[in-house]
Amino acid sequence: MAGVGAPDADIIGQGPVLRSGRADEADTLWALRTRCVRELCSAAYPPDVIAPWAASPAPMHYPALIAQGGCLIAEDARGALLGYGVIDRVGNEIDALFVDPDCGGRGIGKLLMDALVALADPARPLVLSASLNAVPFYLRCGFVALREETYPHPSGVALASVRMQRPLP
Repeated sequence: MAGVGAPDADIIGQGPVLRSGRADEADTLWALRTRCVRELCSAAYPPDVIAPWAASPAPMHYPALIAQGGCLIAEDARGALLGYGVIDRVGNEIDALFVDPDCGGRGIGKLLMDALVALADPARPLVLSASLNAVPFYLRCGFVALREETYPHPSGVALASVRMQRPLP
């Protein structure tokens, strides 16, 4: 639920490449998530929330969630990680969408979101819990805010978020 972005276009004008994520990449993906929390979410949350949130380890189920086939990774032509997104297909819920803070504002987030939407069940509303800093991005992607909520994060912090839904077409 972090920033939005896209790759440097210095490699013969190529955009990012999307591929499926693998369970053995969970640590690398979590490291990007942690960086996004520290660098992007700090604009919307106080330091006493950011510190434990960023320090929390990946949940035990993260590799299994990635292995379900709902993880998409955006890379540049050299294979460098630019961002990733995860959809929990059972719940038809976006679980994660993070873009390298150095790549913000260039379209990677939108590319990932469009690909995750394509993986979603079109017969059910697609839902997510957005960090406060990411709400404008999700609104631009067609989601609507349902309610503000407080997520009891495993790190012990009460994380303010917004429950959102992408209406059925």
